[in-house]
Amino acid sequence: MTIIKSYLKFLFHSKNEHGIHSPFVFDLVTKCFYDNTKYSEYEVLKSYRKSLLENKNTIEVTDFGAGSRVFKSNVRAISKIAQTAGITPKNAELLFRIVRYFQPKSVLEIGTSLGLATSALSLANENTKIITLEGCPNTMETAKFQLKNSKFQNIEFVNTKFENYFENFKPETLNLKPQIFDLIYFDGNHSKKATLEYFEALIPTISNDSVWIFDDIHWSDDMEEAWEIIKKHSKVSVTIDTFQWGIVFFRTEQKKEHFIINPNKTISSHLFERIRF
Repeated sequence: MTIIKSYLKFLFHSKNEHGIHSPFVFDLVTKCFYDNTKYSEYEVLKSYRKSLLENKNTIEVTDFGAGSRVFKSNVRAISKIAQTAGITPKNAELLFRIVRYFQPKSVLEIGTSLGLATSALSLANENTKIITLEGCPNTMETAKFQLKNSKFQNIEFVNTKFENYFENFKPETLNLKPQIFDLIYFDGNHSKKATLEYFEALIPTISNDSVWIFDDIHWSDDMEEAWEIIKKHSKVSVTIDTFQWGIVFFRTEQKKEHFIINPNKTISSHLFERIRF
């Protein structure tokens, strides 16, 4: 019920391109969100998803995140994980377009899962270097095998607890030339505490053009609170709420603005796909 109420509120407040007065956001929405081109890469994404949906093997999952609303056991069928826990086909295509639009050189993904989002990040630009983090070793090995078997080449897999990896970015451990990520996709732990900790830990890696995408910002009351705190952060200039995602920009030339935009122009069935979780 919380998600339904949040979605109805989102629909009431959301805008399309006609309600946007920022040239930067207007271009993003019209040239990326609403780009109806049938890219050939979409078929590759579908093929990769199909390979997971047809995989009847089971793995034992170590869950370091907020838990699952579907699975009662840690022994899970790969096909079921792909069906219920991964990025939806429409959002995979949107993620592909976002990476294609911004052409980031370096991408960090927090939460590989079975690599459905990873495949979208990878396909958009073969010259992009992607680092993807996953806490569960069995899930990571499955994604690594499936993605390499599908010829994805520009991905570095790191099996780690996220907080351990973020130790590398503390001011006292940074080198003279700090790591910069042009795009970060957060899909690893849907809790307020973890989300805000990851946000603060990775602030040293931003540039003026960095793009951060937070998945499931309306997952719970706690996640909505985390999103409101992120929006108010002093380094954040522009945010876009697409209901599924919160997209964050740090462009100093932009005045602080917050947008609520339906990326599909129409009422999406994605809400109802998510409720069962």
